[in-house]
Amino acid sequence: MTCRIASMTGYARADAMFGPARLRVELKSVNGRGLDIRTRLAPGLDAFDIPIRQALGQALSRGSVNAAVTLDRQGATGAVSVNPAALETILAAISTLAERVDASRPSLDGILALPGVLVVEENRDLDEEGLEPVLMAAVREASAALQQSRLEEGARIAETLSRQLDTIAELVTRADAHPSRSRDAISARLAQQVEALRQEADISPDRLAQEALVLATKADIQEEIDRLRAHIAGARALLSGSGAVGRRLDFLAQEFNREANTLCSKSNAVELTAIGLDLKAVIDQLREQVQNIE
Repeated sequence: MTCRIASMTGYARADAMFGPARLRVELKSVNGRGLDIRTRLAPGLDAFDIPIRQALGQALSRGSVNAAVTLDRQGATGAVSVNPAALETILAAISTLAERVDASRPSLDGILALPGVLVVEENRDLDEEGLEPVLMAAVREASAALQQSRLEEGARIAETLSRQLDTIAELVTRADAHPSRSRDAISARLAQQVEALRQEADISPDRLAQEALVLATKADIQEEIDRLRAHIAGARALLSGSGAVGRRLDFLAQEFNREANTLCSKSNAVELTAIGLDLKAVIDQLREQVQNIE
């Protein structure tokens, strides 16, 4: 079976160089009802938030997507200075602790290594015009890799769904062929139920005929079996196609469950009820898998 459906779960990254700086775009996606894109951009890249969202929105249909862009200024140089306020706070804390704790005082390099004491003033001015094509090319590369990752996971899920559909089809066939569905079995059960109705006092012939019709209708599960088979064919068609089919598969899974419930309620034999319960169990498993499909 050729499958081009995608999962909503995936990961991808892309690197690019911009002069001495290294750009990295990381994309992570998980299940979501719609398309929810969240960005975390390095300082100075806020202007690219909307273009990044637009590029991802064109490539993806569903999922909760986290996009992180980091910029490592490998060749950046800047002045190093001491933060006086942070240094005074730390020295005051050391003096206070020295009065209470018998311990050697920290070394100068130990103090300077504390967060906030040394400040590196990087040059954060970026050539946005020159950076944009490099950054967006990396975003498109990561997006394509994410799509491929989601397709590969989608293929694995499709195999699982296909096996579950085979099991559902087998159970439907067993229900269709069950002896309790034979004309003689249904007639015998109806005769018993009609006879029980006759024992009631003051029941009119018209009421008896109506009740018999209701009993006969409830005993027939052919409509449920036909619908289940139609849903199986519809689900298989979606799995063999491509694109965002998750919502349609989810709808079909709900319809599967509805027909299985009705089959159980109409069952006139313990064995047929057991088949219906097995159907419900497999359908629940199918619904769980469908939640992962884009």
